[in-house]
Amino acid sequence: MPIFMRSFLHKPKHRAAVLLVLLALAAATAFLLALCLGSTALDLGAALRAWLAGDYSVAAYRILVYVRLPRALGALLSGAALAAAGVLIQAVLQNPMAAPNVIGVNAGAGFVAVLLTALFPAAVELLPIGAFLGALGTCLLIWLIASTSGAGRVTVTLVGVAVGSILTAGINAVKTLFPDSLYDVTAFLVGGLSGVTYRTLTPAWYLILAGLMLSLLFARRADILSLGDEVAAGLGLAVRRSRFLLLLLAALLAGSAVSFAGLLGFVGLLVPHILRRFTGNRHRLLLPAAALGGGTLVLVADTLSRVLFAPYELPVGILLSLLGGPFFILLLLSGRRLHHDA
Repeated sequence: MPIFMRSFLHKPKHRAAVLLVLLALAAATAFLLALCLGSTALDLGAALRAWLAGDYSVAAYRILVYVRLPRALGALLSGAALAAAGVLIQAVLQNPMAAPNVIGVNAGAGFVAVLLTALFPAAVELLPIGAFLGALGTCLLIWLIASTSGAGRVTVTLVGVAVGSILTAGINAVKTLFPDSLYDVTAFLVGGLSGVTYRTLTPAWYLILAGLMLSLLFARRADILSLGDEVAAGLGLAVRRSRFLLLLLAALLAGSAVSFAGLLGFVGLLVPHILRRFTGNRHRLLLPAAALGGGTLVLVADTLSRVLFAPYELPVGILLSLLGGPFFILLLLSGRRLHHDA
């Protein structure tokens, strides 16, 4: 490596900038590939020429604008939201194994979303709000257990798994009672983006953007919380209020993503752990890095789900579970060895 590059990367600020630029390039490349690749070959040039000429009857244009573009946007937004939510939940619970799907946050959001779909099938706009409330309720329940029982990190995680199982049973019960209203609930439970449209992305997309921006504003609080309650209180941080605010943001992000992408798993576990090796616990860097990394991961996984078995399509949630399941088992075993459930 040239001397000037070594001196440039020697400063943490410069390394952080390079990391974010590389992640942004990876996300942009994955987004472009998601538009071009699929079960049907797409001539991107023909689609762009049709757009410039105003000829919206061209098949390539319709595929690009009405199928590929909303799906790619959904993958980018859901991945970014779930990864950032995972970072926030891990900071609040001080638990590296916590993630929206692991501790049942996704299931809480999914239960309320499915219930709203069954009772008010035409009220698509209510889904992000309902999913947010379901995610928030689950977050608060797990936080209450963690703060009052004195349970160890692994124990709290297992409690979250149990809560998630109960909520998933509730989803299946609603599915059984309202089979006509929930014809696509299987895809929702696995996690998939095949039915994403501009309508289903609204208002979730601007709730996600607002949640990401607000999480950056509270990044310093997450840094201090990661030091432990006693140290955080000694530094003058209102610990309980800060935990509630961060849980509120995590619920907003996870619930909004679940409302259109279903119960995508392990994004909030995989991405923060991988990127924390490069960022440490500096949440002002970790949060945007996780958002870009999560969006890239879901974009790549969704593209692979469309091309690996074409013309058949594998729900993206299956690929993410195949990646995240073994990772979680290794992390759980490592946590037991290192902390002995302390």
